[in-house]
Amino acid sequence: MVTLELFSTHKNPKQLSPSTLAFIGDAVFELLVREYVISKKGSMPVSKLHKATVNYVCAASQFKAAIKIEKMLTEEEADIYRRGRNATGSHVPRNSRPREYRAATGIECLFGFLYLQGDVIRLQELFVYIISESQH
Repeated sequence: MVTLELFSTHKNPKQLSPSTLAFIGDAVFELLVREYVISKKGSMPVSKLHKATVNYVCAASQFKAAIKIEKMLTEEEADIYRRGRNATGSHVPRNSRPREYRAATGIECLFGFLYLQGDVIRLQELFVYIISESQH
């Protein structure tokens, strides 16, 4: 029998590449957004839930989130964010601006790092601050 454990217990997240941290962070951020959307909108067609979620997880919104939390990051968190922001390759999706896309990758990198560190409280704290007073 396989038990579900946090798979990160064998890795030091600081040793993972920014793109790897962003890979997991993207999923973590979207899951938090989906939970938030459901808590606010309740049961509705999935297409409407998806549309509401996309408003939060797009590069432009994550760019705004980065600006919003910038001053509350610890030195270590700011370093992780910068690593992610600066590691983005030359490919930027058509519907994104390069600066926004890099910032979004930085946010995802930070969320991936905090998740793999097991710091759920800090994840929630940052997410609640990002979502507070949101215009979506």
